Amino acid sequence: MILVTGATGLVGGHLLWHLLQQNESVVAIRRKTSNLKLLRTIFSFYTDVPEVYLKKIEWRIADVNHITSLRNAMGNIMSIYHCAAVVSLNKGGDALMDTNTAGTRNMVQVALKRAVKKFCFVSSIAACGFADKGEIITEETPWEQSDHKSLYALSKYNAEQEVWKGIQKGLNAVIVNPGVILGVSGNHSGSSLIFERSRKGMLFYTLGGSGYVDVQDVVKVMMLLMESNITAERFILVSENNSNKEILTMMAAGFNKPRPVFNVSRTLLMMGGFFAEVAGKILGFTPIVDRSFAVSATNRSYYSSQKIINKLGYRFKPVPACINEVCAFMLKHRP
Repeated sequence: MILVTGATGLVGGHLLWHLLQQNESVVAIRRKTSNLKLLRTIFSFYTDVPEVYLKKIEWRIADVNHITSLRNAMGNIMSIYHCAAVVSLNKGGDALMDTNTAGTRNMVQVALKRAVKKFCFVSSIAACGFADKGEIITEETPWEQSDHKSLYALSKYNAEQEVWKGIQKGLNAVIVNPGVILGVSGNHSGSSLIFERSRKGMLFYTLGGSGYVDVQDVVKVMMLLMESNITAERFILVSENNSNKEILTMMAAGFNKPRPVFNVSRTLLMMGGFFAEVAGKILGFTPIVDRSFAVSATNRSYYSSQKIINKLGYRFKPVPACINEVCAFMLKHRP
């Protein structure tokens, strides 16, 4: 049997759909409080009858932070796709390290104990190395902790180290490092938040940029890797390197909204982030924008997917085509 973690998230949800096209049933773990409406939204991107496919999922109650529940949920499991993660560009608190790093450690330990045949871990380009301005980042670019690296990046890098430790102990595993993942999601976090704000109109942009990829490409590559003899390797998954302005302009066109025209400088964002952090400490809330976010939003990095292209001959969907599909779905299904 195949098991998926993070099944109601962007990657996990789309992965479940594609797995169910090849399997009668797939096991997915969730917490008791998980919102399954998010998954219904993702399935609705592919079909008008999502319930038909939702019924094929075998749900098991577990939490990556509770190793006993994982032991119980992972009986008779042969393959694992570990997609569960907390995604945050600001500081994010202990949840990042608890879920992303400690949770992955738990998954690896139980996978070894259960002697699963193969394990696929969804990391991030945030866990890749940092290159000088304009240089291309590859799987071989060395990791260096810097002001450009958020706590989220550190949590995913540490999670990768847990997988490598598992590999040294005999775990048959692969790691994927997707760029900013674009696709239909049931929530308003990550790139879904950018889509939602662009739908309402976004006139401001920052000079940063990153690598972007369609969620369908991510899950298809994961499945190909799991079906292959490839092991103990990591792969950057990026279709294109785009500036923030380019992405927001494409989204604006998809929603028939005015394109962004006003640049917000790093200095202005840093100032806003500082005051937001102070207000958060005084009033007891976590600000959406802080100084860590300001650095991430104004940093420009370039990534190469040549390794996975050479290994599998895979062709990524162009970013404009992905954005147009998501915008069209949101215009049809959301007010």
